[in-house]
Amino acid sequence: MAMGAPTASLADSFAALSGGAVAFVDRCDLVTLSGPDARSYLQGQCTQDVAELSVGEARFTLLLSVQGKVEALCRVGPVDAETFVLDTEAGQGGALLERLRRFKIRIKAELTTETALVVRLRGPMIPPAPVAGPGLLVRAPLSGRGYDLIGERAEVPDAIPLGDGGALELARIVAGEPRMTSELDDTTIPFEAGIVQATTSFTKGCYTGQELIARLEARGANVPRRLRALRAGPQVPLEALAPGASVHVGGEAVGRVTSSARLPAGEGLVALAYLQRKVVPPTDALVQAGGELPGVPVEVHELPGLPGPSVLAS
Repeated sequence: MAMGAPTASLADSFAALSGGAVAFVDRCDLVTLSGPDARSYLQGQCTQDVAELSVGEARFTLLLSVQGKVEALCRVGPVDAETFVLDTEAGQGGALLERLRRFKIRIKAELTTETALVVRLRGPMIPPAPVAGPGLLVRAPLSGRGYDLIGERAEVPDAIPLGDGGALELARIVAGEPRMTSELDDTTIPFEAGIVQATTSFTKGCYTGQELIARLEARGANVPRRLRALRAGPQVPLEALAPGASVHVGGEAVGRVTSSARLPAGEGLVALAYLQRKVVPPTDALVQAGGELPGVPVEVHELPGLPGPSVLAS
């Protein structure tokens, strides 16, 4: 794999997301389902319409429990007529594999899993995406200008700097993109995380967990809590907005922080938190990280976490 130019700082990496080009080298987990029943089986398990995907195309999808709660977030796409590859973040492949195995009864298709190299290219100045083929998947991110190269042929293009991975995590939080184990788990209703439109088809046939999704859609997606953005000033320590910290409005606990990061150039902190639906942004709140730290003031906003176009807006 070509390693590209010297590594950029977090501040430069973050700036390149909206005004340049940057690459992030990472690992991801792949789950492959291969066999004559692969497409029909996934169509009955994924929230996305798998039946209409062409070879080389991929979309984000959720896999839900029977109760309609999130068990996996991944991208899915065919590499040939009978083989589908699902990619998810490193460490989540095992859970995805087990979720697919759970309902695979008398299905003519085999499941395998592996860890793969991924080069994430971001920013408006990146080169055109190469053509996918053996040893190379090309897939779009949940939001943003860019694409991911996955597999043994993934390379960093010449003259593209390697970015600080913290910038990509910061951009995720700013854009309000949920991730497994932080904002998504088997207690999460997809509408709470704000990713239903990006991951779900409302015109396909039945799939596991559809009943809750369809019922909530018909009722205006009125869920008990929503993922919101928090902003704090530069004087606030990052540990004050640590995941798990409680959020209070009017002296009442209304939710908890799930992810947080510091913006570059002394611009303060940004965080994600699930808050009760009665909390209507914009509003002020207080975050309490425990008995050792005093509560700190924050602003509650709709997503994304910064005003104006998201740094990941396409």
